[in-house]
Amino acid sequence: MTDKILQTNGPGRPKDQAKRQAILDAAQSLFLSNGYDGSSMDAIAAEAGVSKLTVYNHFTDKETLFSAAVAAKCTSQLPEGLFELTTDVSIEKVLMNIGRAFHTLINSRESIELHRVMVSLSTQESKLPEMFFQAGPQTLIDKMTRLLTQANSSGTLKVETPQLAADQFFCLLKGTSNFALLIGCRAAHSPQEAELHVSDCVKMFIRAYQP
Repeated sequence: MTDKILQTNGPGRPKDQAKRQAILDAAQSLFLSNGYDGSSMDAIAAEAGVSKLTVYNHFTDKETLFSAAVAAKCTSQLPEGLFELTTDVSIEKVLMNIGRAFHTLINSRESIELHRVMVSLSTQESKLPEMFFQAGPQTLIDKMTRLLTQANSSGTLKVETPQLAADQFFCLLKGTSNFALLIGCRAAHSPQEAELHVSDCVKMFIRAYQP
């Protein structure tokens, strides 16, 4: 089955998309529980309830599937719509929505476990950490950069270096609490603590870049 066939509007498309999502869900689950090397394409196919050929038809190899699984997780938590700047929504509300979603994502059990896997691979000359960075963190930086570029053009904020400001925004949200959670010496924020943390970060960011 080719990509061209997958993209047609025939009756099989919903089924194909459902299989693709099942494969992504299975990949995320197995990569986290068994690690990258411990997750074979056969196991992912079995977990997804599809044939191995179907997995390869959607994703050419395991590295591509891994990158797609990371990207899908980020997109599900921070969809494109969050990064849209409209005249009827304040910049503070936009940043709060992004901040809440990002804080939830990076402090989730799945994200923490995946970060630990990537750190363990960093000394093994593996391509996976770079693939993870490009599919996850770099994608979010790019989305935020486009948003801040738009905010600067509209005069909503004064941001001369949008990419740097995007990096600063996400670093503020991560703080030391995320690192402490990553190394297992702190518990995750309570909902009230998370909301206060995100709110403080957004207010500081807006004060720094207000026109």
